[in-house]
Amino acid sequence: MSETVVNRKQGARGSQGACGAAGADQAAAQAGAVSVDVPQEPDEFAVQIGDQIESFILSVREVAKGDDPDSAVPYLLLEVSQLLLAGGRLGAHEDFVPDERYEPDVGPEPDEDSLRQQLASLLEPIDVYSEVFDPYVPRSTPVACRISDDMADVVADLTHGLAHFRAGRVSEALWWWQFSYLSNWGPTASASLRALQSLVAHVRLDSPLDELDGLDTGSDGDDEEQLAKEAGRVMEAELGTMGLRRGRR
Repeated sequence: MSETVVNRKQGARGSQGACGAAGADQAAAQAGAVSVDVPQEPDEFAVQIGDQIESFILSVREVAKGDDPDSAVPYLLLEVSQLLLAGGRLGAHEDFVPDERYEPDVGPEPDEDSLRQQLASLLEPIDVYSEVFDPYVPRSTPVACRISDDMADVVADLTHGLAHFRAGRVSEALWWWQFSYLSNWGPTASASLRALQSLVAHVRLDSPLDELDGLDTGSDGDDEEQLAKEAGRVMEAELGTMGLRRGRR
């Protein structure tokens, strides 16, 4: 999903929709002689958001190392829940207005393929889940998603904004985090949270997962058949190895 929002760098911020297109023009005109090289001093809100985002990125990378696989699911559930608190604060805040009409260059886009592969290996065969992209679209068709893909995409979005934040471009970082929360990493993290919560519920409520009938994000028949076989083996005993204690009976 992140490819869509990153492409807005190719043009003016006129496509930013709800995040204040007109305000950006006014801010750019008022900026005038203000140099983007002058670091901005973050206020308490910006510091809190930045800390929460950096903590999430570091925590997901630690989980992906696989040093404590028994705790992978509960840790991810906790971290995504906390991240969405920061996202909710960004979404409820008035629109942030960046200083510049065009986004300053932060260098190459983050490549999270390694993180994606680590998480996919760690979470197999419960990586794939079913999700409705937009719950307000009538008769929406569920699509197959992967927790590993979701986490890598969210980390890439957050890291992009963190680069601005560390360079002292606080308003740019807040604008990006808010915009991408509404358009990409917010929905993605929310979908992952639902999947992670469902995994916990299946174990705590002694409710084994059914076969996923070839649910996969790809279209290759052989891959779907293989995934179906793997998913069919996902039962409570396997999920229990991820450090999820049984609830009291």
